[in-house]
Amino acid sequence: MSAGGVQSVERAAQVLEILAREGRCGVSRIAQELGVHQSTASRLVAALVRHDLVERPVEGGPVQLGIGILRLAAATRPRLDLAAQGGPVCDALAERLGETVNLAVYRSGAAVNVYQAQGTRTVALHNWVGDATVLHATSSGKILLAHLPEAQCEDVLAGELERFTAHTLTDPAALRTQLLEAAQRGWTLAEEEFEEGLNAVAAEIRGVDGDVVAALSMAGPAYRLTSARLPDVAAEVRRAAAEVSRRLGHRPEVTGTR
Repeated sequence: MSAGGVQSVERAAQVLEILAREGRCGVSRIAQELGVHQSTASRLVAALVRHDLVERPVEGGPVQLGIGILRLAAATRPRLDLAAQGGPVCDALAERLGETVNLAVYRSGAAVNVYQAQGTRTVALHNWVGDATVLHATSSGKILLAHLPEAQCEDVLAGELERFTAHTLTDPAALRTQLLEAAQRGWTLAEEEFEEGLNAVAAEIRGVDGDVVAALSMAGPAYRLTSARLPDVAAEVRRAAAEVSRRLGHRPEVTGTR
């Protein structure tokens, strides 16, 4: 895409943000906020109108967000449902064990965090919501990677497996073995693989059809989430993930999954 094309996309996104904030807005006001000529703003609005993202109820009057926005919002509904159903479970787990709990989904080659419950014992208050993390070096990423179609999984293993710490698994064969174990038992670990001093455990979340749709993870400092303690934490995380699965409509006795 040309530089001009990128600029147009950025301006179009700004138009949507302005309308989300203001409700309705005239083209001249939009032009003023964007710092462009009114004719440029008119062309941007016209393009958005063609895609139903913006509408003008009265000819020549102010514009507002269109029904196309609802179509786009509907595409995010599974993630919103996941956060709504899984949030209370994550909150309870974080409060009970004192560590940070995240929900993550697979998107475009990464694990994207969609919900976070901050543990009471957490030192750092980094908010991971919206962040995309690698698949091969995080517990959530491994669970999601383990349940991708084989061809997609192999594409990841055949690509560059970046080393983040001395503990990061970069050998495809070793990682493949770990992924097989994760798929069989429904959970996996990441011990200082993405960040020094940080351990994590994640379990699979299944949807109504039995497919793995997300991962629930707990992370904390290695001096608290020790190697010896991780299996017990994994059992807690797996129970929480099973509860989120249940709330999403998963029934093991119906689908035949664990």
